[in-house]
Amino acid sequence: MLRKTGLALALLPLLAACAGNNGGPASTNRPLAHPVERRTAIPPTRPAERPPVAGFRTPRLMRIPGITGVIGANEGALTRQFGPPRLNVIEGDAHKLQFSGAACVLDVYLYPLREGSEPVATYVDARRSSDGLDVDRAACIAALLKK
Repeated sequence: MLRKTGLALALLPLLAACAGNNGGPASTNRPLAHPVERRTAIPPTRPAERPPVAGFRTPRLMRIPGITGVIGANEGALTRQFGPPRLNVIEGDAHKLQFSGAACVLDVYLYPLREGSEPVATYVDARRSSDGLDVDRAACIAALLKK
């Protein structure tokens, strides 16, 4: 019982600090404003409306040296080149394949070039396997093709 009382007494200063005057000055000589007068009217907010999607959008193909055999390839061709993907994610008409080796991790993003067509690689990203830092995409592709 004495322990509980001691704990309650130890917590009293903390509770008193929480029940203070909301960060205002310790004492003022002016009367407090009426609570309704102090409130500012904040209009209710609605979530931002997204503009309607205007149908299919043709993706841009990444064009950098050393990735020609990957960009434009479909899932089957990429699997034949790099082996089974470590990760295979499909979201809507977007598709992500991840291939990895000792040197690097390669993320390949596939999108259909025309509405309803098979997704093909349009973008690649590469990073080191050890620490996730970006690496040269073409060098990563070359390293994964050698394994």
